Amino acid sequence: MIAKLLIANRGEIACRIIRTARAMGIATVAVYSDADAKALHVRSADEAVHIGPSPAAESYLVGEKIIAAAKATGADAIHPGYGFLSENAGFAQAVIDAGLIWVGPKPASIEAMGLKDAAKKLMRAAGVPVTPGYEGEDQSVERLAKEADAIGYPVLIKAVAGGGGKGMRKVDAPADFAAMLESCRREAKASFSNDEVLLEKWITSPRHIEVQVFGDAHGNVVHLFERDCSLQRRHQKVIEEAPAPGMDAATREAICAAAVRAAQAVDYEGAGTIEFIADASEGLRADRIFFMEMNTRLQVEHPVTEEITGVDLVEWQLRVASGEAIPLKQEELSITGHAIEARLYAEDPAKGFLPSTGRLDELYLPDGLRVESGVEQGGDVSPFYDPMIAKLIYHGRNREEAMEGLSERLRKVAVWPVRTNAGFLWQLLDEEEVRQGTFDTSYIGNHAERLAQPLPPRPEHLVEVAELLSAVPGTGAWSRVAGLRLNSAPSLRVRLRDDQHELYEVAIADRPDSEPGDYINAFADAFPRQYSLDRPRGTGHHHAHDGDIVAPMPGKVIAVDVAEGDTVTAGQRLMVLEAMKMEHALTAPFDGTVTQLSASAGAQVQVEALLAVVEPASDGSD
Repeated sequence: MIAKLLIANRGEIACRIIRTARAMGIATVAVYSDADAKALHVRSADEAVHIGPSPAAESYLVGEKIIAAAKATGADAIHPGYGFLSENAGFAQAVIDAGLIWVGPKPASIEAMGLKDAAKKLMRAAGVPVTPGYEGEDQSVERLAKEADAIGYPVLIKAVAGGGGKGMRKVDAPADFAAMLESCRREAKASFSNDEVLLEKWITSPRHIEVQVFGDAHGNVVHLFERDCSLQRRHQKVIEEAPAPGMDAATREAICAAAVRAAQAVDYEGAGTIEFIADASEGLRADRIFFMEMNTRLQVEHPVTEEITGVDLVEWQLRVASGEAIPLKQEELSITGHAIEARLYAEDPAKGFLPSTGRLDELYLPDGLRVESGVEQGGDVSPFYDPMIAKLIYHGRNREEAMEGLSERLRKVAVWPVRTNAGFLWQLLDEEEVRQGTFDTSYIGNHAERLAQPLPPRPEHLVEVAELLSAVPGTGAWSRVAGLRLNSAPSLRVRLRDDQHELYEVAIADRPDSEPGDYINAFADAFPRQYSLDRPRGTGHHHAHDGDIVAPMPGKVIAVDVAEGDTVTAGQRLMVLEAMKMEHALTAPFDGTVTQLSASAGAQVQVEALLAVVEPASDGSD
């Protein structure tokens, strides 16, 4: 058995691996960048090694530093987690060449599934159903356009080395094909240094179904049933559940058997996931479920599989990497109940899901959930990495109970001043189509604008806030506003102002002996608001003039589309800021003129730095 394990990752997955390793009596080593010096995973491990500056390209993605840290601490194995170097065959081989145990599949298996076109050919040969399409070597525009015509529109262009939703374009008509191909290739080249593409038939009612597989060095391969990950935003999973709603026994047997064949075709060892796309226009049917790709690592959503099977997948990874056989046979695995996972992100849905960074002054996650997190109250959400705060998992006796249990607890999430998608998640789970399991992968995209808007505060919520503010001297008090009542007849009307500049008139108990409070942070239905008694709130935060364009987070300006003196219209893109591995367009708040431009392409900027000023257009009145 492994004696000392180095985790080549950070955040919640590093904490997750440390927890299982400690239970197994395995010593752990964390690695960390400058930004993570005080992170939870660093303090949770038995040892920690600094591996470089904050950008991942200079720390977590430098394999030589990680291997050196393992050798310096006497670790005999490396677990890559997911993301970063987890699916890098070269790194896996370097770990093995260094005499260390690689907790993952063989490098050859990673390579075999690394390119989507080669993987599809391999799967077709193994008898795994594959989406109709083209994966040929002839990459000329003419040949690709001809193949698209043969497949039939709409078609999907996909980068062969793609992932995370990048390098994908839907094409609805032949006239659009050449331009979409060029755009896809340009993005693929920039993201993956490979502009080759494949074509697939566009599935009109797609569901994302994936199967957890596990193999060992003794020739055993089992599946641990399926998950549904169809609730996605821009190809990024938001809600995952197991088992898949609407999956009958015959279809489950067919798709899981196909996943096992896929793993056997690449002599797979360790944890992996076979991802399928299902045409759910007539429900889930075995003849309409097609292979997409294989993830040769542990998945973010693995906890829902653990909850319904009772298996610790990280423990299995460590045992199999140590040379042991898979602990259970296929016939010993079964499904118990239903599990749902929500990804709580530091982002502001009301502002286009813009990532939100900073200190977590308030972080409350309700009891009764399985919580996987790499942060805690008082910690920071860094601009350098994925903005996930936590994964929230609820296991129930059936899907209805699981949905209700997670929904109820999401309403109680309280995070401040960092913004989160908790309210968006709660509203999403409350949608009728989601409750009925009749959604597909386009559901969030079709409804995101509506779901992203905060619900108006309930009258009883406003009364509780007003009573607290009237009763508590100016202390900047914190509250989750959970059922407080002062038990006096309403006889005073006060006006509240929230941080969205909304005004509310509220009747409360008359308390003439009290001094008005300063401000209060309150949460209702997972939506945070800061209230004061009809005066500017005293938080010390920067509040720009309506036309001031300020940086919402630290980042790099990668494009500037306007110049001083330019006339702009509401919603027009002014510049693009790159932060947290994403691009964020900053737009004009109204029609007007750019009177000041302080940003230039390539500049690094800090949060709330003034980048530009737009003066509103005159309405013609005096």
